[in-house]
Amino acid sequence: MAQKININLQHVTRVEGHGNIVVNATNGKLERCEWQVPEAPRFFESMVRGRHFSEIARITSRICGICSVGHQLASIKATEAALGISVSEQTEKLRRLLKHGENFDSHILHVYFLVAPDLLGVPSVMPLAESHPEVVKRALAMKGLGSRWSSLIAGRSTHPVRIVPGGFSTLITEAELVELKQSILNILPELEATAETLQSVADRIPQFERKTEYIGLVDTVEYGLYDGQIGCLMPDGQKTLIGVEDYRSVTNEWVSPLSTAKYTRHQMDSYMVGALARINLNFQQLHP
Repeated sequence: MAQKININLQHVTRVEGHGNIVVNATNGKLERCEWQVPEAPRFFESMVRGRHFSEIARITSRICGICSVGHQLASIKATEAALGISVSEQTEKLRRLLKHGENFDSHILHVYFLVAPDLLGVPSVMPLAESHPEVVKRALAMKGLGSRWSSLIAGRSTHPVRIVPGGFSTLITEAELVELKQSILNILPELEATAETLQSVADRIPQFERKTEYIGLVDTVEYGLYDGQIGCLMPDGQKTLIGVEDYRSVTNEWVSPLSTAKYTRHQMDSYMVGALARINLNFQQLHP
């Protein structure tokens, strides 16, 4: 008798978005493996047409509540490039600091609230409040700093209100910068404890390897988060750089019947972006 495995998981939880997983196998042979994205189309490209340039970033930040800073900065930088606007060194440094804050906030959310429950064998972060209260308190303290970080620089943590073409509508004060610096220094022991906690459960992460094309920002100034060129790293180690103005040569969008979100391809059938891609492209720029 044939041994069949049929998985049809609708609306996967603990992911930033909407997704279904469908897997069918018979006698160990994979017949179907699909990641479906049923999220409704949102048409931001059409939404911003005909709007005043000062409105665009406020609209595009709504692409995502968690990473609204990144969407705003990308939109603002595109607007400035189109209008030939150069920003001051102060503005660039504050924007870089702001982007680091969002990255910190997003990674804490990802590690503690989306990944940790799986590694610790519980369905969500809620049971961890009883079984691992010190871990949850640590997560909330760091998440609080992440929100405060963005609020101090950009006016609020979600959908910032101070980022405008050419700079900021209101600047963070010197006292607030001192407060932020001290808060970051105070949280360092919690970050070290986070690394130790992850190391203690690292063996529970399944081993997985595949040939992958990695794409992300590569910056000559610092770790690629805010500015630079588009870096492409192939499995054989070949690395190429492409100007951001030629991003369409990298995205190459196409539509799949399984997804309301568009797919992209470059030199391989698909490529990876995000934290792991950035590490592989910019490892030498990580702080020792």
